Amino acid sequence: MNAVLAENLVKSFGDVRAVDNVSLTIKEGEIFGFLGPNGAGKTTTIRMITGVLIPDFGDVKIFGTDIHKDPITSKLNMGIIPENGTVYADLTALQNVLLTAKFYGMKKNEREMRANEVLENLGLSERKNSLVRSFSKGMRQRVAIAAAIVHSPKLLILDEPTTGLDVYSRRLVIDTVREMNSKASTILLTTHNIEEANALCSKVAVINKGKIAAVESPEKLKKTFDTSGYVEVSFDRNVSEEVFSYQGIEKAEKWGDKWRIYSDDPDRTVKFLSALAEREKLKFVGISTSNPSLEEAFVKLTEED
Repeated sequence: MNAVLAENLVKSFGDVRAVDNVSLTIKEGEIFGFLGPNGAGKTTTIRMITGVLIPDFGDVKIFGTDIHKDPITSKLNMGIIPENGTVYADLTALQNVLLTAKFYGMKKNEREMRANEVLENLGLSERKNSLVRSFSKGMRQRVAIAAAIVHSPKLLILDEPTTGLDVYSRRLVIDTVREMNSKASTILLTTHNIEEANALCSKVAVINKGKIAAVESPEKLKKTFDTSGYVEVSFDRNVSEEVFSYQGIEKAEKWGDKWRIYSDDPDRTVKFLSALAEREKLKFVGISTSNPSLEEAFVKLTEED
C-alpha cells in the first residue's frame, strides 16, 4: 500500500506559484527524503500533505484515505514535526507529551507508560518535569519528537528536524527516525542536509522552483551525474602541476595540501601516481578515489539555468 499518494498538487500565493503540479508516491515502510533549496516549495507541499493547506488543485491520500474528505482518520495515522516546533513552553516535557497522547485518544495508563518511554529514549527522563521554557533548542526539538511519536504513528513527517541542533540532539533525532522505521513507520523527511538524506533515505525527491526535478534512490541519482572521476592525493612534499602530465589525465587541481587528478580511468591514474612517487622518491600522505555524491546531483538538479 502507498503511505502517501499526492497527485498533481498546485498551490499559488498571489501571482507566485509555489507548488506546480507536484506528484509524490511514498510506499509503506520507506524513508523518503524531500530535498530542495530554500523557497523551492518543500514546506508548502508538506503542509498540503498534512492537511494544513488546501491545494488549489490536486489530491492527497494517506494510506488510501483522502485527507480533505476524512481529515481525522488521515491525521490519526500521522506524527508531525513541523519546521518550527509546536511544544508549549509553559508545560513540562511530560505534560506536553501526555497532552498530545490524549489528543490521539490513548488511554490514561497507556499514554503515561508510553510518554515516559519516549522521553527516556530521547534522553529527557531527568528533565521530564521541568518547564520547556528552560530547555535549549535541541531539547525542545526532542520534546516535539516525543510528542509526535508517542502514539506510534504509521507515518512520521519531519520538516527540517535537525536544523540548528547540537551534535548530541542531531544523533538522537537520526537514531529515533531509524528506530521508528524499524518498527514499521513510514518516514517523510525534508532536509537541507544532503549527507543526512544519503545516510537515511531509500528514495529521494528533489523539488526546484515548485516542480519535481527528480525522484530516485540516492545511489541512482549519484550515478546519473557522475560525469568526471578524480583521484585525490597528497605527498610528503610539494610537487608542481607539471609532474601530472600524462596521457588520460584531464587536469590537476590544487586542493589545500592535496591534488585532485581528474581522469576517466582512476585505476590507470593510481598506477601512474605510484610510479611517479617511486621515480620522484615521494611518500604518500593520503590517496583516495572519488565516488559520486548526492550533493553533486542535488547541485546539478537545482542550479540556475
